Amino acid sequence: MKAVRLHAVGDLRMHEEAVPFPAEGEALVRVAAVGICGSDLHWYGQGGIGDARLSAPLILGHEFAGTTGAGRRVAVEPAVSCGECELCREGNPNLCEKVVFAGHGRQDGALREFLAWPGRACFPIPETMNFEDGVMLEPLGVAIHAVDLAQLRHEMRVAVLGCGPIGLLVLQLVRLFGVRHIFAAEVLAHRLEAARSLGADECRQVEEQASSLDGIEPPDVVFECAGTNGAVETAIDILRPGGRILLAGIPDDDRTSFRASVARRKGATIMLVRRMKHTYPRAIQLVGEKLLDVRSLVTHRFPLDRTEDAFQAAAKREGIKVVVEPS
Repeated sequence: MKAVRLHAVGDLRMHEEAVPFPAEGEALVRVAAVGICGSDLHWYGQGGIGDARLSAPLILGHEFAGTTGAGRRVAVEPAVSCGECELCREGNPNLCEKVVFAGHGRQDGALREFLAWPGRACFPIPETMNFEDGVMLEPLGVAIHAVDLAQLRHEMRVAVLGCGPIGLLVLQLVRLFGVRHIFAAEVLAHRLEAARSLGADECRQVEEQASSLDGIEPPDVVFECAGTNGAVETAIDILRPGGRILLAGIPDDDRTSFRASVARRKGATIMLVRRMKHTYPRAIQLVGEKLLDVRSLVTHRFPLDRTEDAFQAAAKREGIKVVVEPS
């Protein structure tokens, strides 16, 4: 089979490798579609993410869907927790310290034609969903978890800072919840237009690292989905006193900083979003019943032998979601 491995920063190479043999409890998945995520871009552009660094050639890709050997069309959850530790038993598998995550560390991901993965993490998708819809379930799961943490109420005002895939999915979930007002801010005009078309009540284009937004009514909840300290500063500046900030973005330098005096004066609650938990069944239902639009977010498609082009397009923030189709 063909597989693409990251050897160093910006160094993706095609390999010919053996088809993996599934162990007990695993399914052999023929990979149909793989989304390129912001975290994949961290690996590609910086050789790692956070404190995890590239130590051997790695197959990236954790947003994926395909067909099992039994012929089932599935979306695949990339995080496999141990199920036995205290955190897992408490219902927080996203915090499991023994978690195995596709395309991270030494665990190869999905940018290849076949992958063996635990069957319990392979979720059948209905005929109304295509493989690209299945890809979008992973970022949708992150968005669902972020909205769960927000503790929304119908009378609230909400702001979404950063309108990439996660931000646009958060926006749709918040709209579905029925809050009073949704404000969206984004650097790129085409992504801001997507936010407007998907239900934002008020939109504003901002400059990179913007630290203030004048003239908006303070939101009760801010979702920071940009991954910059400027966006974090903005979130704190515009937040209503006593409000809540959800940090879903991942900073390039593994540091988040802000003026403590403003956050303290406002009594802000700041929460970090760690992947997702127990979200795939909910995500499948939302997409399967067409309550959310994930399909329009997929704007670029590349075959496996053009993975380098796919990463370049994603790094330039062309479109919204870039997908590679291995088979």
